[in-house]
Amino acid sequence: MGLVLRGGCAVVLLAVGAAAGLATVLLHQRGWGLALGLAAAAATTLALPRGWWSRVAFMLGWMGAVVWAMMPRSEGDYLIPANASGYAVLVGSFVVLLVALATSGPTRGSRDDPGDSPTPT
Repeated sequence: MGLVLRGGCAVVLLAVGAAAGLATVLLHQRGWGLALGLAAAAATTLALPRGWWSRVAFMLGWMGAVVWAMMPRSEGDYLIPANASGYAVLVGSFVVLLVALATSGPTRGSRDDPGDSPTPT
């Protein structure tokens, strides 16, 4: 895949991740919204191909929306309150981000990973 195409995919995945993260933030007070949002983030992260431009780009968009929602608004309140569901969004988002970072390396046998090659004798 070309560099321009990967960059375009990364930008689209950033936007999709931000939209999904914002939707989860807006629905996290309902039990089904929190569960559905975190499950969708985990499933999307694992379904995307390995690489910084896919999994990490999606989760950076997601975390960008969550961090934006954590900032105090001009009225002095927050979109993510300090209650159990608010902490569940934060912890769940960080767990999915860590999974994305841990699984975004090259796959075994890819061009980036030469693997175990026998030494010539």
